[in-house]
Amino acid sequence: MYTATNRQDEEYWLQQARNGDNAAFAHVVQAYQKPVYNLCYRTLGDADEAEDATQETFLRAYTNLSRYDPERRFLTWILSIASNHCIDRLRRKRQTWVSIDDEVVSEHLVAPVESPYRSAERREQAEAIQGWLNRMAPEYRVPLVLLYWYDLSYEEIAATMNLSVPAVKSRLHRGRKQMADFMLADSRSPYVPSHTTAPAAIAG
Repeated sequence: MYTATNRQDEEYWLQQARNGDNAAFAHVVQAYQKPVYNLCYRTLGDADEAEDATQETFLRAYTNLSRYDPERRFLTWILSIASNHCIDRLRRKRQTWVSIDDEVVSEHLVAPVESPYRSAERREQAEAIQGWLNRMAPEYRVPLVLLYWYDLSYEEIAATMNLSVPAVKSRLHRGRKQMADFMLADSRSPYVPSHTTAPAAIAG
């Protein structure tokens, strides 16, 4: 889960970058490159595409710095650029709800504390989760990533995606249901026991 950079440092480097200091913007890129790349990868499901999308995100951010509102959290602003770009990429490439508790899905999405002897299993779990994300419509995929990987509030997700809070809640609800549907349908996944009607929580 992402932890924001020091607020004072962030404000300083952003102000310098807005004044035309390219070296200052390099500090901004360094501070936010990982969260932006992770969002792009979770959304696009491909490392090379995520790298390209990350570069494009920072290029767009740099050319639009004059439009950035310092009163707004920079993380939500940069992630909004990344998410919109990734959704556009997915749209260009694009040629039974189930009754289940939302907490079950969140237990799959929130990464547990790693144990050395579980590393291989964790990698398999991560691949399974990414596979489910890849099968989701981008309008449902992105809110889930912003909520569970970045711990953004409904209001921050709304600002990031230019949606109303009720629309965010609706998309999250639909996204959880869609994810649960994939979990239940994917009989090959070791994280979905065949004898139960709902996916069991993954032990930490």
